[in-house]
Amino acid sequence: MIRCQEFHEWLTARGVDFFAGVPDSLLKPFCFYLADHVDDKHVVTANEGGAVAVACGYHLATGKVPLVYLQNSGQGNTINPLLSLADRAVYSIPQVLLIGWRGEPGTEDEPQHVKQGKVTVSLLEAMDIPWRHLPSEPEAASHCVDELVAIAAAESRPVALLVSNGTFEPYKAKASPTDSFEMTREQAIETVIANLGGTDAIVATTGKISRELYECRARAGEGHEREFLTVGSMGHASQIAMGIALAQPDRQVVCLDGDGAMLMHMGAAAIVGAAGVENFKHIILNNGVHDSVGGMPSAGLQVSFTEIAKACGYTDTWRVERPEDVVEKVARLRATRGPAMLEIMVQKGARSDLGRPETSPIENKRAFTRFLSD
Repeated sequence: MIRCQEFHEWLTARGVDFFAGVPDSLLKPFCFYLADHVDDKHVVTANEGGAVAVACGYHLATGKVPLVYLQNSGQGNTINPLLSLADRAVYSIPQVLLIGWRGEPGTEDEPQHVKQGKVTVSLLEAMDIPWRHLPSEPEAASHCVDELVAIAAAESRPVALLVSNGTFEPYKAKASPTDSFEMTREQAIETVIANLGGTDAIVATTGKISRELYECRARAGEGHEREFLTVGSMGHASQIAMGIALAQPDRQVVCLDGDGAMLMHMGAAAIVGAAGVENFKHIILNNGVHDSVGGMPSAGLQVSFTEIAKACGYTDTWRVERPEDVVEKVARLRATRGPAMLEIMVQKGARSDLGRPETSPIENKRAFTRFLSD
């Protein structure tokens, strides 16, 4: 395995001193190392395409080769800026893409990662991006980094390093400030769903929110047909919910969103607000971190989602921190003409024994569509 410190030292020795990206579970040790040791030259961006753009700006100002880190599920967000900005046929901007290879062929992974894992290499090759699979043996890995950075600099083009699970040694992050919020996210979800109507439809964002929603229903002895679990496509849950709400204007449609997912495609709030979708109800569970990929900070506690939503045309918004306020505000949310938003501040982290849905995405889709057709 590779020590995060030595990997960082290899990069800086080769002139790579700027880092931007969206956290990934396979890259978690290195992401936390960057958070602890790199200040003004490390940016956790809203989405992977933004990271490519920030890196391009840094290169334009310095002439240096920056590094962009991401999970391969975020490749789609990078395609536009990689091809229409960084490509050699346009501005010819070098950068190193450090990509966590979820769903790598020959490994077991969650359903949403399997197809992405199969096409990761072919996508890079279709974009004419030289790539290497980062070895876990340090000497070979150092030579691999040297080779790719040299290609990026000499040919002024993006290059990619694919990282398998377990490549980096575990890294113990510095203690982060403890939050003061009373509720766990799971407690908030349990309270929310207990106070929704029987015909209300839920679209839950990717990651731990969908997993906790699934377990809350199971604990209550209820089925899962009333919710769509957006196991992939981070940041798009609100637009899925909007599509349902437009098609079924007499049904309340609730989007259970996270702060990182909301930030990833925040323009969706403007589209929802401009459309004035009256039966659309948006709930943000905000703990200020990317919890599903290790807990790296997001900008969720530095922005006001409620003020942003109001400026985008949402009719009303509320922000709550106390458990006793959730019941009242969910009732008001349902009674209010939408689009409306409730932001619930929750603790970071999840219980260690949190399970995963036992139904497949196709089974979830079929049950949900039957529910919507009733």
